[in-house]
Amino acid sequence: MFFAPSVQFLWRNFDIMHAKLILLYVFITVLLIGACGSRDQKVDQIVEKPKSISTPLPSPEAPIQTIKIVKRLPHDTTAFTQGFLVSGTFFFESTGLNGKSSVRKIDVLTGKILDRKGLDSQFFGEGLALVDEQLFQITWLNQRGFVYDKKSLHLIREFTYIGEGWGLASDGTQLYMSNGTNVITVHSPVDFSQLRAFSVTLNGRPCDKLNELEWVEGELWANVWQTDLIVRINPETGVVNAVINCEVIRKENTMTITSDVMNGIAYDKLSKQIYVTGKNWPWIFLVSVF
Repeated sequence: MFFAPSVQFLWRNFDIMHAKLILLYVFITVLLIGACGSRDQKVDQIVEKPKSISTPLPSPEAPIQTIKIVKRLPHDTTAFTQGFLVSGTFFFESTGLNGKSSVRKIDVLTGKILDRKGLDSQFFGEGLALVDEQLFQITWLNQRGFVYDKKSLHLIREFTYIGEGWGLASDGTQLYMSNGTNVITVHSPVDFSQLRAFSVTLNGRPCDKLNELEWVEGELWANVWQTDLIVRINPETGVVNAVINCEVIRKENTMTITSDVMNGIAYDKLSKQIYVTGKNWPWIFLVSVF
């Protein structure tokens, strides 16, 4: 009496369960197909973004160059040099350390500070670049930058970016920023939006600790932090074209107790002259490279 209805009950429930499993399978399949489609779309979007880091190409062995000191010029030993450039008869310098950071206008021949604008103590000044008579200064960890009028050092505006700020340079139309790694990011001077990024390689290997930057005749030159080396970078491929060994400066540089590493490259486009200095150094050196 009880067996037949029980079998019928179980069989009916089995059909219902079976139908539910089929529907569940169809539902999961549709979801997977949709997910794969959206993933492919996202990948395509990422590939098309200009901010992607370029793939470095194999590079030949970079030649080693050296320098000859042509002239010594005075430098303020309290200046913890982070950014450095020359324009006409003036050096412009960004100094670091919290509570001591500033942007300065300096007479080339005398080393006299003609104008100075200090940063709030929360900021650690870093790289400095010039575009269309405007100075761009970045900071280390604050992800904040400042734009000044070159003539008066009057603050025009501020901008933001992502990550650490180390060195900054300009080719006249774009800005190049280092962050201590082997990656250089390229930015618009209008709003500092990132246009692209590329990896720097030396003899086929990543070249990191890139610090102060300078644009020199189509190349991006960079101090390698905690060394006496400057690397000459192809800004399109990221390959280091040559390495400049500046250790000869140590023989001519009267270091003080506060003197730190070499950091600071300035190139005069009109005279084709190259100047180098360092953090708290007593001298700025006019040099020739060979």
